[in-house]
Amino acid sequence: MAWQEKLSATRTSLRNLNGAIPDTSRAFGALGKAVKEGGTLDYKTKEFIALGMSVSLRCEPCITLHTDALVKAGATREEVSDVLGMAIQMGGGPAMMYAAKALECFDELSA
Repeated sequence: MAWQEKLSATRTSLRNLNGAIPDTSRAFGALGKAVKEGGTLDYKTKEFIALGMSVSLRCEPCITLHTDALVKAGATREEVSDVLGMAIQMGGGPAMMYAAKALECFDELSA
């Protein structure tokens, strides 16, 4: 499945879950908004952190969502690659495999 299809499938799954647990979904959404809009780091930096964690935690759906956010925020391939290097350093071999997926995702979504 192509990354654009995975992104669409992830969003569909989340909409389904949101319908089943709307209060929890709204609370989680509010947390995300507060974290991304508050503090001293800018939005793109926070998304870089989220991508690195997605790779280290091996969450492919998270990789698609945060990579899409980074593409929309104007991240470059070089910036994403730098983040992926840190994720590999922190997560070892499994992170390296997911970093390869993340770069592939970035390349497709930014094309």
